[in-house]
Amino acid sequence: MLSVGLNWIYILLTTFCAGYGIAFLVEKRLRYRIRGMDSILMAGLVVVTVYAEIFSLFNGVGAVANGLLLAVCGGTLFLLRRQIRQRLGDWWRETSVVKKVLLPILFLLWAYFSSRGYMAYDSDLYHAQSIRWIEEYGVAPGLGNLHERFAYNSAAFAVNALYSMKWLLGRSLHTASGFFALLLSSTVLELGRTWKEKKLRLADYAMVGAVYYLVTIWDEVTAPSSDYLIMCTVFFIVIKWLLCLERDSIAAGEKQTPYALLCVAGVYALTLKLTAGLILLLVIKPAISFIREKRWRDILLYLGLGLLVCLPWMTRTVIISGWLLYPFPALDLFSVDWKMPAGPIAVDAAQIKTWGRALYNVGLVDMPIYEWFPGWFATTLSGMEKLLILGDLACVPLFVGYAVFSLIRKKKGNLDILLVLATVISSCAFWQYSAPILRYGYAYVLLVDLLMAGVILQKLPMQRILYVLVCLYGGYKLVMMGDYIRGNYLIDAYIWQQDYGSYELVSYELEGITFYRPAMGDRVGYDCFPAAPTEPEMELRGEGLGEGFRPAQ
Repeated sequence: MLSVGLNWIYILLTTFCAGYGIAFLVEKRLRYRIRGMDSILMAGLVVVTVYAEIFSLFNGVGAVANGLLLAVCGGTLFLLRRQIRQRLGDWWRETSVVKKVLLPILFLLWAYFSSRGYMAYDSDLYHAQSIRWIEEYGVAPGLGNLHERFAYNSAAFAVNALYSMKWLLGRSLHTASGFFALLLSSTVLELGRTWKEKKLRLADYAMVGAVYYLVTIWDEVTAPSSDYLIMCTVFFIVIKWLLCLERDSIAAGEKQTPYALLCVAGVYALTLKLTAGLILLLVIKPAISFIREKRWRDILLYLGLGLLVCLPWMTRTVIISGWLLYPFPALDLFSVDWKMPAGPIAVDAAQIKTWGRALYNVGLVDMPIYEWFPGWFATTLSGMEKLLILGDLACVPLFVGYAVFSLIRKKKGNLDILLVLATVISSCAFWQYSAPILRYGYAYVLLVDLLMAGVILQKLPMQRILYVLVCLYGGYKLVMMGDYIRGNYLIDAYIWQQDYGSYELVSYELEGITFYRPAMGDRVGYDCFPAAPTEPEMELRGEGLGEGFRPAQ
């Protein structure tokens, strides 16, 4: 817990400096002031993640990467010290006493849960080794040939490697999931003012969904899984988008800058997990405005920012797998000697779908949804999860009715809400089609239900009932957390974060280099390196690991 807290202080300092540097440029060049400390920190997370990905293209992400990051952050602190002092002072004065008390409590709670808990199965399967490859080598051509899971190139692994501190501590921390949860928690503290205002905004319904999600994953965030980072990021984008819409309805109307910046954050979400790509449907709003006003320079600017965010990630994917997007072999653009064979990639993609659908047979990948959905619904979901999915299904006709009503009555103010609803419903449908494991799409499932409920209930007095129900559910979860804390006696975790799992591995030689695989099962953990769940059919491209692998000839 202590190691997590100290690590987070370092993350806070570096992401704040990086984020404020971006906020300063945005205010100077685009005449827009990024609101909220959480928005500055999220901007900083985008910057440091892209930085880690770029650095990984040339070297391992360790001491040198952190030294250069500290130098840049130190320069930012020195050059902008007056503006930073003023911004921090403004934030302190604008923050309520209750929030000032709750933020340290949230910090300690999430540090506790990040220090111990359930390690996701995939983390010891391939997440840990993926992070270690970034720490040791940055990127290795054809790494996916060692095992296909290593080709799942998530930006989450890069940010975990940057802040793992293996080079300093001799052990690899994995605190990014908890930090994203902490950041989202600070955002949903805005719910506190709704009781005083005696109404719930549409953004508040999204925050209710975020609260539900956060109290669901509190005992899992010790794992460096990309699922938690992407779900927290999606919640963050939707909440901030809706808050911007609310300000537009109150004020004379805000420029498209905040929406365009949130679309850049949407590109970042895509690099965390490719299945989040439909969040970019939100780009329709700023794009239409820019085109109507013929703001071609702004279009080029934001396209450039989006490309800057995704290009290092795409480059890493090509180097690791030989394909532009993995596992989508249809995009065959590169001819490199380390390219993974297309056949196994198609099988891997089919396995993801069938496993998510509870079919467990790649031959059933083309089974129609009306055949596999009943079995998936009955066998993989808890009672509450079934209610959420049924709610999503009911929301589709409600959305259609709301859209028709808005068009017939020519309620232009509803178009922005329709875009958000269409985005989350499309994202939920894509999740359902691709790999409907709930942890992959919890945000979409919750947002569809709650935003549609918000549209219906916003004008009704009964919405206060929802607020009371949320408070009761939160109290119930707090009792559960208390029981968990009282029953958890991992004394070492109060100092050091719970490590990756340990497994019995066997070694084998390949061209003079020792590799490891499990003696039984498929998990390998972190310590033995390089390790993979199976013994691959491949060969080295050169004399060392850094030169990568290619398929066996």
